[in-house]
Amino acid sequence: MKVLIPDALLSYTQSRYTQASGATLGAMLDDLERQYPGIRFRMIDEQDRVRRHIRIFVNGEQVDNLAHAMAPADDVAIVQALSGG
Repeated sequence: MKVLIPDALLSYTQSRYTQASGATLGAMLDDLERQYPGIRFRMIDEQDRVRRHIRIFVNGEQVDNLAHAMAPADDVAIVQALSGG
């Protein structure tokens, strides 16, 4: 599946888009970790939940359940929320 990487994580992938595979969202993130060591920890916390400042969209719908089923043709966008004042 095609994965859009946010600016804050480009130091891992060196590319705005990358490819990953997995039957679930968690497995897809594990595949990203295999390809780009350290990237998963920036998105998933110690309790195995999506970090507060990260949003993951699968085919345009926000998903935060790592058990969410994935298909090879899915488009994934990882977005880092902005904050400030």
